[in-house]
Amino acid sequence: MFPRVGDLRTLELGDAGGIRSRLNGLVLAGQKTATLGLLDEYAEEGEEVEHVGEQMVLVDDEGLPIGTVEITDVRHSTFGEVGWDFVQAENEGDESVEEWRAGHIAYWARIGRQVDLGTKVVQLRLRLVPTTAED
Repeated sequence: MFPRVGDLRTLELGDAGGIRSRLNGLVLAGQKTATLGLLDEYAEEGEEVEHVGEQMVLVDDEGLPIGTVEITDVRHSTFGEVGWDFVQAENEGDESVEEWRAGHIAYWARIGRQVDLGTKVVQLRLRLVPTTAED
């Protein structure tokens, strides 16, 4: 199962000690408004795919909460069907879909996952939930 903070599932971007800190910084700055998940990972974890309106706790390398995001769109596709508009919303500095694909394939290979153009993925759009003085 995905870790929880209270009643909310956590969102762990990238890998702890790897790229998570950079990706979290982009979300907290309002620059990263999308992320991609591998459909197989949901099944392996016994988890349902996120749904529009779901709030999730963004966590740091130690699993500590650093913010809350709300899922604004969910789209199932293959890795090869992910388009430029999504790549731009991920906002990780890629200059083409091809560069983005190569980077993601390399990342997943580094953590032991094999991905190709036919791999089933979940495209998530998100927004940072503003905090209030009481939070």
